[in-house]
Amino acid sequence: MKKLSYALFLMLVSIPAFAEGAAATGITDKGLLYIAGVFGVGLAALGGTTAQSRAASVALEGIARNPGAADKIFTPMLLSFALIESLVIFTLVSIFLVK
Repeated sequence: MKKLSYALFLMLVSIPAFAEGAAATGITDKGLLYIAGVFGVGLAALGGTTAQSRAASVALEGIARNPGAADKIFTPMLLSFALIESLVIFTLVSIFLVK
């Protein structure tokens, strides 16, 4: 837990100013890259789930107001879900390629 708090501190403060201290504590650039990757995937998942929940909410509201339009709303909703999820998967793949 102590090393994680050091890593978070180093990410928030300028890394070149503490380059010598980072080597002494055992935190490397590769470790910081992994932590940044975890945060990147977490933010992508947060953005994807937020977008999907808003899209589902609006689609279900539209279906509730006009049940006859359910067939016309359902297909674009599924397409938007697929596109939103592909952005999250793209972020995950790009993080693995960077590492």
